[in-house]
Parts: sequence; structure tokens; C-alpha cells
Amino acid sequence: MVDMKPLAVLLTVSAAVFAADATLPDKALDLSKSSIRGNYIEARTADVFTGPCFAMSEINLTGDLGIFGWQVEHGSFDGVKLDGLSVVGVLRATSTLGDNTQPSNPVKSVIIVDVKANLEQRLALRKFAERMAGGLLNDVVKIEAQPISFDIENNNIHSRNATLTAGTLATIKTRALTAGDQICHNEQTWYPPLTEVDHAMPAYTETNMFHGHGLNTQWNYSQKRGSFVGTFHLNE
Repeated sequence: MVDMKPLAVLLTVSAAVFAADATLPDKALDLSKSSIRGNYIEARTADVFTGPCFAMSEINLTGDLGIFGWQVEHGSFDGVKLDGLSVVGVLRATSTLGDNTQPSNPVKSVIIVDVKANLEQRLALRKFAERMAGGLLNDVVKIEAQPISFDIENNNIHSRNATLTAGTLATIKTRALTAGDQICHNEQTWYPPLTEVDHAMPAYTETNMFHGHGLNTQWNYSQKRGSFVGTFHLNE
């Protein structure tokens, strides 16, 4: 007579292993979830806080260049922790960014990732920026790693006194808008921010500079009402 005990033990062990393996996809899925928050800054070469006459005069003549950046305070993207790291996108469009009357506005871009990030974090930073940018970073022509600093005066985002520096390649410096920045006195937030944000306030651009390569242009725009400072979060 054949002893069935070893076979029974083997079947029991196999079932346990299969049950354990069956949980792996769910665990892997949990690791890919993203929960992340931090600060955001943006500068364009057209006024975002302006009156209708100034806005109409700039469409298709300027505003095709821009820089935006995210500073991660806390969180992960695709399961990769990004606490304290930053990423910057630099844009060159074919017409004014944010002009919804244009059916198509192809954009080429450069991404600058934080040099402090390891290889896994650099990939996650790029994917995070592409996710947040909503198509503006679909055509990336160059990726750079640079030391990135994002400083906010007194850690108070509402001061709107902020500086983003990405090595020698890109800089944004902003301050709060004042009554003296109004010209027609019918100004409003004409364009919304280019990316998903929780809360963003228009700000005055003291510096909007890109001296990098890849976009066949460099610029240094200042004295514009063309920036936003705010916060973001992503949970998915």
C-alpha cells in the first residue's frame, strides 16, 4: 500500500506557497501608489496677472518660454521616497503657453533633476514631473542633473518671496505683487498655473533665466507679472 502522508504534506506546502505568491501582485501594487506634497513655482515670459489689453497684445508674440519646479517636502512616487528632493522643467512652446484658443501648441522641454537623487530617485522625479505637467513634458530633449535649491522667505509660501536655482542652468526669483505693479487697474489672474496645484498665488518675476542647452534658445526675463508660487499634493 502506498503511504499517502508525504503526498498530503507536499500538496499542503504547495498550496501555502501558491497562496503566498498570490498576494505578491497586490503588495507590488501598494508599493506603486504615490502620495507626495510640497512647494511649487513657475515663471513665464508673458504676464499671468494682467489686464485684457496687455494679455491680447502678448498672445503669439511672447509667453512661449517658461520654467516650473517642484520641491518635495514629503512623500513617494511609484514607491520611491523623494523627501527633500526637487525637479525642474524648462519649456519652449510654439505659441503662448496657456492660450486655450490654440488647438495645438507643441512643446519641447528640458528636465533638470536634483543631483542629490540616486538613479532610482532621478527616474521617479522625471516620472513625477511628467505626471504633474499634463503633457507639457511629453517631448523631453535633454535631462540634466544639477544642484537644486528652493528657498521661501521665512518658510511662508504666502510671502511669495521665493527663489529656485538649478545649478547654472535655470533660476526663478519672485516677490509679492504690489499696488504699484498695476498699470490699468483692471488686472486679474489671466492665466491659471500650468500644472496641478493645491493653491497658487500670482507673483512678480524678478528673475526668469535659462542658460542651458537643448531648446535652441536661452533667456533672461525680469520685471514681469508672470509667476506663480504655491503648493501641490498628489495621492493616487
